[in-house]
Amino acid sequence: MIKVAVLDDYQDVFKQIINLSKYKDKFIFKVFNEPFADENEAIVALEEYEVLFIMRERTTISKSLIKNLPKIKYIMTSGMRNKSIDLDATKQRKITVCGTDINSNPAAEITWALILGLLRNMKQEIDNMFQGYWQTTVGSELKGKMLGLIGLGKIGKQVAKVAKAFGMEVCAWSENLNLSSASELGVLPMSKEDLLKNSDIISIHLVLGERYKNLITKNEFKMMKKTSYLINTSRGPIINENDLIQALKDEAIAGVGLDVFEKEPLPQDHKLRFLPNALLLPHIGYVTAENYSKFYNQMMENLNACLNNKPIRVISN
Repeated sequence: MIKVAVLDDYQDVFKQIINLSKYKDKFIFKVFNEPFADENEAIVALEEYEVLFIMRERTTISKSLIKNLPKIKYIMTSGMRNKSIDLDATKQRKITVCGTDINSNPAAEITWALILGLLRNMKQEIDNMFQGYWQTTVGSELKGKMLGLIGLGKIGKQVAKVAKAFGMEVCAWSENLNLSSASELGVLPMSKEDLLKNSDIISIHLVLGERYKNLITKNEFKMMKKTSYLINTSRGPIINENDLIQALKDEAIAGVGLDVFEKEPLPQDHKLRFLPNALLLPHIGYVTAENYSKFYNQMMENLNACLNNKPIRVISN
């Protein structure tokens, strides 16, 4: 019997998607619904397991964790890219790491949920309605406003198309902006500085790397309009959180919509939780029934393929 640990299944959906009885003679599954307090707790909990099923960028699979889990042979992650895994360490240990497909449209959809939520003051209106009030704020329209996209990849393109449908102007910047893609979408290429100065809404759609860490700091907030909104559904460290908190306190910008944070889950006493001009979601951009079904079913496919010495969807460094 092969022991499989399913990590960070916050919503306890693995058992709803995978028919465990089908595998009762082959695998022993243990589902962990809560994040580990620290690496030591993870080591103690996982020391007997040969396989890890993990959600992208939740539990960190570090070199020291791998070193202290001598029985691990296979790691299955959601997505084909997971910066939380030390791939050099897995390679040294000859641990096979496999990924899954992932739908990109949910991230684009949640971006628009945040934009609309901010411009139409939905959180305040919902909260106020529960207290018996009626029409307590005045919202803003999207038509005619400028949307600035930092990143015009797969998700950024989807966001741009929706913006056009709303009658918005769209501009974009990234270090490697595809000018032909921008032209096809009717998106105006801009420098980073011009995008920050001219956009009414700025939405980030980048893959986190060293060049994009702390891309938005106090210097960038100074360039932005006081009436502008910032949206981040990519990765938390792209924005300097301390500078963001200060900008929101000073009302240097109108507000922020976040689905990602530097530390996740976001600590209960985190300052962002208490700012009225911050609309926060608990990193649910990719959390859909369709994606979870794809993740867990393909993890099972990957594992069975590995056990038959024909690994598929292998992630290499």
